[in-house]
Amino acid sequence: MPKTETDIEKRNKYGMLCGIVGIFLNLILFAGKLFAGMFSGAISITADAFNNLSDAGSSIITIAGFKMAAQRADEEHPYGHARMEYVATLAVAAIILIMGFELFRDSFGKIIKPQDIEFSWLIVAILLASIAVKCVMAVYNFYFSKKLDSSTLEATGRDSLSDCIATSVVLAATLIAHFSRLNLDGIGGVFVSLFIFYSGISSAREAIDPLLGAKPEPEFVDRLKEMVLDFDKNILGMHDLMVHDYGPGHRIVSFHAEVPEDGDMVELHDIIDNLERRIRREMGCIVTIHMDPVAIEDEEVAGLKAEVLSVIKGLDSHINMHDFRIIRGDTHTNLVFDIAVPFGYITSDDDICNAIQENVRKKLGKNYYTVIEVDRDNYINI
Repeated sequence: MPKTETDIEKRNKYGMLCGIVGIFLNLILFAGKLFAGMFSGAISITADAFNNLSDAGSSIITIAGFKMAAQRADEEHPYGHARMEYVATLAVAAIILIMGFELFRDSFGKIIKPQDIEFSWLIVAILLASIAVKCVMAVYNFYFSKKLDSSTLEATGRDSLSDCIATSVVLAATLIAHFSRLNLDGIGGVFVSLFIFYSGISSAREAIDPLLGAKPEPEFVDRLKEMVLDFDKNILGMHDLMVHDYGPGHRIVSFHAEVPEDGDMVELHDIIDNLERRIRREMGCIVTIHMDPVAIEDEEVAGLKAEVLSVIKGLDSHINMHDFRIIRGDTHTNLVFDIAVPFGYITSDDDICNAIQENVRKKLGKNYYTVIEVDRDNYINI
């Protein structure tokens, strides 16, 4: 994940360079395979040629995606344009799927009505060269996709790898037809189309997940949590983590940090400011931290908190508690806190709260009432 403006600019330049190289190599492969397909009459080779032509179109989209993603934030798009890279990935996936469908249709027709194909060792040499070039393209696209954290280049690398397999199938079908007189041209084309379909679907999924708001990688959450809890002894815990991904290099993070309620407010504010700057500098994201004061010297509060937590963990160890405080009254005491419930938890909020209330009153007495806020839909459970 890029951290600075310089990193983002370098990332975009590398991405555009990969796109330019992809256009050049795919056009060469298209010309060579088109010649081989027309000479031999093999639908699988001709279809593979047009697959390379679509790859050249995908590389053009890759360049356009990086170019648009590099635009700075403006009044209409205050969070920047980095998500255009995900849109470009979707466009690449759409082209891949369309080509897969066209190839499947033509290849299925060749199975029903097979046609003789001409064999030439020149065709074999062209296909072998194509496999080698596509393998190199897959390697460098995967390398730069990891280096630049780019879903577009990962989709292109996956497509190049599928092309390696697809062209290998075409080569095998050509050799089998020559040495055994068994015409597998149409079947080879169908196998190629299935590989292309798989590549397109995988690429589309890579783009759709961040556009819909997929949860951040566990490594990101673990590193953030470690940095926060190790930063200063006055930061006692964190919760209510939210991560918004507006594209590579444009993550916005917010969470609550627990601090001592009797601490110096100015000092604590300075600690939080310094923590925000460190996260921004080392993790490449914009962060906003809300301070939550918690009682650490009050033995009664600490004891009641431990009792309530044991009740909650007794019901389900996956439920976490935070923001615990008590409100004392003449006739009863309110125990106020939030609970973080994992996604997909079947039990309703009311049933969870009622179960906690019932067990707390059994354990602590009838004069204790729980006031519970359930965090289920928006926060990452840490």
